[in-house]
Amino acid sequence: MVSIRRHLHQNPELSFKEEKTAAYIKSFYEDLGIEVRGNVGGNGVVAKIYGSLPGKIVALRADFDALPIQDEKDVPYKSLVPGVMHACGHDGHTATLLVLAKALHELRDELEGTYVMIHQHAEEYAPGGAISMIEDGCLEGVDVIFGTHLWASEPTGTIQYRVGPVMAAADRFEITIQGKGGHGAQPHRTKDSIVTASQLVVNLQQIVSRKVNPIDSAVVTVGSFVADNAFNVIADRAKLIGTVRTFNEEVREFIEGEIERITKGTCYTADSTYDYLYAKGYPAVVNHKEETDYLVTCAGQIDGVTRIEETEPHMGGEDFAYYLQHRKGTFFFTGAKPEYTDENYPHHHPKFDIDEKAMLIAAKTLGSAAINYHASEKIKQAIS
Repeated sequence: MVSIRRHLHQNPELSFKEEKTAAYIKSFYEDLGIEVRGNVGGNGVVAKIYGSLPGKIVALRADFDALPIQDEKDVPYKSLVPGVMHACGHDGHTATLLVLAKALHELRDELEGTYVMIHQHAEEYAPGGAISMIEDGCLEGVDVIFGTHLWASEPTGTIQYRVGPVMAAADRFEITIQGKGGHGAQPHRTKDSIVTASQLVVNLQQIVSRKVNPIDSAVVTVGSFVADNAFNVIADRAKLIGTVRTFNEEVREFIEGEIERITKGTCYTADSTYDYLYAKGYPAVVNHKEETDYLVTCAGQIDGVTRIEETEPHMGGEDFAYYLQHRKGTFFFTGAKPEYTDENYPHHHPKFDIDEKAMLIAAKTLGSAAINYHASEKIKQAIS
């Protein structure tokens, strides 16, 4: 696992450009004689391992794209690609699933059912790779799906789970304010787009604080404010770009409309016009209760797991959400905080890293959930 992970870490590829990574994954399966299909929904790879006994079809998923970030770690396996690095742990996800697949293949004469290994491209960049892979049949016949994310903020040995919404819907909006530019010394002859956009930034903060039920979590963040930068010019146009994070679909729809309503009113009072774009990203990741409870039971039997805890919902987005809209399953977090440093670099940081021992815990937990699912189904059938 370590060798595979470090090879991928040194050779990262951006979303929708992961041709070499996909070829590497496909070759791994071909060398083992495992049935594998490439170019699934783009650069996706799907392998199938058949147990000798009948049973359910269980899918396991790992993503493999990197981010446009310069690797600043001082380690032997530092990225060799300028401006690109695995800053989220997807290299570890891939190594975990590949070696788990190898173990399942070696045990196939003792196993029940079928194991579908979904290696997904382009998780980091919407619309993501999950949608196209599902459309290309990666979930065909699948009864249940499990996935994990190596989580560098938590110590190795930790498994975090949650029933229901665990990661947020992640949307993007763009607002362009069209005013009337002019000389900085003659503001009365202009329609100052910067002043209007600034007022809009303030007004938008009232959506969550005064319009959304406090019980429903939501975030409206303006992350970019761009206008002309001459010191003595009043800008003709200003552009705001931001994100909306929600768990409830009704709240999501409400905020989309509320942003435009407030924008329209703000621009009306400033005698200016606007253009508004709202782009929906990934929906919320919503775990199924029965499968989540089952995963917790499996995790409790894994060597190396020292703590199992319910996590708070995360406002980050994940296109694993699409799999859970089509099949039962759960998505959980595997602690992977590096031991060699006291610094806790977050995901998407230039010095991000993981504790590689966490990959083994992730593989054992996923493998236990996959193998024992057949026994779990038999017990449930016997009871019913």
